[in-house]
Amino acid sequence: MVASVLILAGQRAGVTDPLCDAAGVSHKAEIPVAGVPMLQRVVSALRDAELPEPFFVSGYAGSDLSEVPSGDGPADSVLLGLEAVDQYPCLVTTCDHALLTPEMVHSFIAGAEAAGTDICVGLASETVIQGDYPETKRTYLRFSDVAVSGCNLFYVANADGLKAIAFWQSVQHLRKSPLKLARKVGVGIGIKFAAGRLSLDGAFEYAADRIGITAAPVLLPFAEAAIDVDKPSDLALVEDILGHRSV
Repeated sequence: MVASVLILAGQRAGVTDPLCDAAGVSHKAEIPVAGVPMLQRVVSALRDAELPEPFFVSGYAGSDLSEVPSGDGPADSVLLGLEAVDQYPCLVTTCDHALLTPEMVHSFIAGAEAAGTDICVGLASETVIQGDYPETKRTYLRFSDVAVSGCNLFYVANADGLKAIAFWQSVQHLRKSPLKLARKVGVGIGIKFAAGRLSLDGAFEYAADRIGITAAPVLLPFAEAAIDVDKPSDLALVEDILGHRSV
C-alpha cells in the first residue's frame, strides 16, 4: 500500500512558460484548466483515490500541501523530495497531470504492487493513445513489441528505487533522443534498440541489472494518462476531454 505521495510542481528558473504568460500566473501549478488550477485537479484525483495525506509537493509554495526541497530538474527534485519524505512506497506524479483520475491511480498502483520491483514506471502504448486521440503528438520509445509514452506516474517501492532516479538524473537530457538514451545504458543495448530487437521488458531488465535494482513498466489502458499539459495544444485537448467528462 502506498505510504506517501510526491507531486512535482517546479519549473526552471529564468525560463518563460507561454502557458503561464497566457494565463497571467507565475507558476504552472496555477494555470486554470477548465476553470480549475492544474495542481488542484491532481490533488482532487489523489484524494478521491484515498491515498494517504498529507501530500508532498516539490517546487511550489502556494498551496496547503507539505513542501519539500526541489532541484534543477525532475530527477533532482524526485531525489531531494524522496530523501525528505522518506516514506515508502511513494507514488510520484506531476502537477500538469490534469486528466489524472482515481481509476488511473488505482490501476497503476495495482500493477506496481503486482510487479513487486524496487521501482515501476507508468506507460501507455501508442495504440491506446492514438486510438483515442489521433490528433495528439507524444514522444514514443519504440521497442520491438510496443511503442510507449510516459504517463508521469512512478512507484518507488523502497530506498533502492532511488538508484533508478539517480540514473534518470544522469540521462534526463536525452529523454527526447531514444537511441542516445539506449546507448547511454550500454553499447550493446543501444545497437539492439536501433535494430528494433529490444523489447520493453528486456529494456527494463537490462537497465535494472546495470543499476543494481529491480524495475518494471506498468502499461496503463488509459490514453488520457499520457496526456499532460506542456503546450497550448495540450491545454486545448485536455479542456475538450474534460468538457466531455462529468466534472
